[in-house]
Amino acid sequence: MKPEDFDFLSSLLKERSGLVLSRDKGYLLESRLLPVARRHGIKGLDELVAAVRARRDAALLRDITEAMTTNESLFFRDIKPFEIFKSKVLPDLMAGRQSSRTIKIWCAASSSGQEPYSIAMTLKEEGARVANWRVEIVATDISVEMLEKAKAGSYSQFEVQRGLPINLLLKYFKQIGDKWQIDNALRGMVKYREFNLLDDPATLGSFDIIFCRNVLIYFDQPTKTKVLDRMSRILAPDGFLYLGGAETVIGVTERFQPLAGYRGVYCQAQHIARQPTAMAQVAV
Repeated sequence: MKPEDFDFLSSLLKERSGLVLSRDKGYLLESRLLPVARRHGIKGLDELVAAVRARRDAALLRDITEAMTTNESLFFRDIKPFEIFKSKVLPDLMAGRQSSRTIKIWCAASSSGQEPYSIAMTLKEEGARVANWRVEIVATDISVEMLEKAKAGSYSQFEVQRGLPINLLLKYFKQIGDKWQIDNALRGMVKYREFNLLDDPATLGSFDIIFCRNVLIYFDQPTKTKVLDRMSRILAPDGFLYLGGAETVIGVTERFQPLAGYRGVYCQAQHIARQPTAMAQVAV
């Protein structure tokens, strides 16, 4: 790929999705965008770039963006966050919401749905503990294709084998041909919406928990700061933010601080500052 074509495409992707590509990722552009070119009747990447420059076709731009921002997902990824959700986050929020008995969760960049459905299964397994509560799960992604897959709730044998305990597979899925179909009640627990993390999430409402795991690693620091600061505005003062295990807010934003002892979980800095104990120490 010509350097000027790489620069054009990488600039386009950063503008549309926040994705930052280094020079050594040229192979990724080629492997993901050649199928897009073929679908649009375009011979190669040179012609693809020329077509975008010439007409800025909306469908072509969408397909390019979706091809580059589609990331893999799996059920109960890095199981620890879901254990923390069950043992710490959920009990704390329930204790503070006895009057409304409502908890709202946002799964950002939810891909093909494994994360929000993992949350839904965790809630179902709590049984009577949450029986009289209304828990709303909103899952968003920039990719319309991934959202449609998530809504369908149909997964291959390979997909359900990755992280999903066998007892939950048998309890919440039905095998249909070579696919596994998730239970309709679980599907009904999740509302899917198209959303770009570069946009203002205020349009989604307010939340008590935000899952934004393994997403910000693809953004540059100014974009990370902007996304996190906006999330802070729609997260409840005593709410919780989940990031990936390799991610941090240190040096990125002062609005969040780690929840001591719970790696990957963050609280609003102002809320921590009001606590009588030193909750804001870095988690170990």
